[in-house]
Amino acid sequence: MSIDIDPDLLAAASTAKAWPFEEARRLIKRLERNKDGQEKTVIFETGYGPSGLPHIGTFGEVARTSMVRHAFNVLTEGRRKTRLICFSDDMDGLRKVPSNVPNQEMLKEYLDKPLSRVPDPFSSEHPSFAAHNNARLRAFLDSFGFDYEFYSATECYTSGMMDATLLRMLAAYDDVMSIILPTLGAERRATYSPFLPVCPRTGKVLQVPMIARNVEAGTVTYVDPETGENVETKVTGGAVKCQWKADWAMRWVALGVDYEMAGKDLIDSVTLSSKIARALGGTPPEGFNYELFLDEKGEKISKSKGNGLTIDEWLTYASPASLALFMFQKPKTAKRLYFDIIPKTVDEYLQFLASYEGQDAKQKLENPVWHLHDGHPPAAELPISFALLLNLVSASNAEDKQVLWGFIRRRAPGATAENHPLLDELADYALTYYRDFVAPTKQFRAANEQERQALSALDAALAAAPADASGADLQNLVYEAGKSNGYTKETLREWFKAIYEVLLGSSQGPRFGSFVELYGIDNTRTLIAKGLNGELIK
Repeated sequence: MSIDIDPDLLAAASTAKAWPFEEARRLIKRLERNKDGQEKTVIFETGYGPSGLPHIGTFGEVARTSMVRHAFNVLTEGRRKTRLICFSDDMDGLRKVPSNVPNQEMLKEYLDKPLSRVPDPFSSEHPSFAAHNNARLRAFLDSFGFDYEFYSATECYTSGMMDATLLRMLAAYDDVMSIILPTLGAERRATYSPFLPVCPRTGKVLQVPMIARNVEAGTVTYVDPETGENVETKVTGGAVKCQWKADWAMRWVALGVDYEMAGKDLIDSVTLSSKIARALGGTPPEGFNYELFLDEKGEKISKSKGNGLTIDEWLTYASPASLALFMFQKPKTAKRLYFDIIPKTVDEYLQFLASYEGQDAKQKLENPVWHLHDGHPPAAELPISFALLLNLVSASNAEDKQVLWGFIRRRAPGATAENHPLLDELADYALTYYRDFVAPTKQFRAANEQERQALSALDAALAAAPADASGADLQNLVYEAGKSNGYTKETLREWFKAIYEVLLGSSQGPRFGSFVELYGIDNTRTLIAKGLNGELIK
């Protein structure tokens, strides 16, 4: 694999401090320590449990792992082959019915059946609930352009891909039990086994103890909980699946996984699975534990609850690149994931993108857009911010993108949707976000006497301003109108807050001089008149 990268960037990569490079360097040390040689393909893995609709954290894990993989490829200059496996644990039993899917009663009939054998509650388009959820995840990963291979646990177990490692698990049964049992309560210890038989009579994934095992025959024996009969079954060919922590370890060993990250809530699971992997004669992968995403109430987002933002919801109001930026920033810090974060993240992405070309090699490797776009961020010339677009839509009540483009051309006369496709995309997002989130929450208020005087002074200053006044000059007029009417350096923030609340129906807004330049002096003066007359409140 060849790496297309500027020599200066390649030289700077060895000391780059961005977290994907730090992770890649730890992986390189692991490979050197284990003397795996240059022939082994380096396997990156992410896991997904399709017991509920894929949530945004699942995307985050794939995005972050892809960033580490790219940094690894750069540091090794493409000398090592790499693969990214997205593994779906779709052979796991349906333990409870998710609260955010239809046909709840139907799903209750399939409790404890493998997810790949539970009917799709949404439609008959997919052969199973797992297939529906897998398809949704793959469709998004494909649309973003991730380079990955999708693995189904059901296919891996039933095809025999896991057989050799399952037999090793059977041989190491006592060692595995000694690792897991001390971590369980008395009741769970009595029923625990690393193997979960798939009942040939009911098709359910059983959580029952093993009463016998035969390493030479490759079988285990359990008691059918309903009939009381002893059942001997092979551990190969899909007749059993492994319990969660044992399954994770078995997968690492069977697939030769070198790197997998996990949420902070799985730290103990990583520790135990690593011990089991060693008991199987394998080496646990490198990886780090990221913090969890929280909803607006500070609760952990969940597939089964459906709380927090979904992938589709974010992409309704912003680009995939902005979502990837949210994943890139501070992965070891818990972050709330709700709609209000979207405009802020979009503007941060645009700022990083705008600064990239003027940066030196070291700065470029620290810039998130280098990691979001595999070292080739797109060129972007954006005359206005997303926040300013939102406020422009708000002030103009624009519902038509062509109306919005009319205002945009005040700032950039030659701009068109064809030569500014990113800006055109942002205009669509701004209109949609405003319609769904800004418009329903706008609250205008009347100006107090001091604010009325300052707004009147601003109106007079704008009337005397040249038609082609720059945003900076107009911003100075805003400052002066406030200062001349009692606002000091310490209280100017209150002046701008008053402008936003009286004229835009929000407690915060864009740099107002830039807004006036874009919206137009005459339009702004009309807006001020309506604000002073109380028309906006009505």
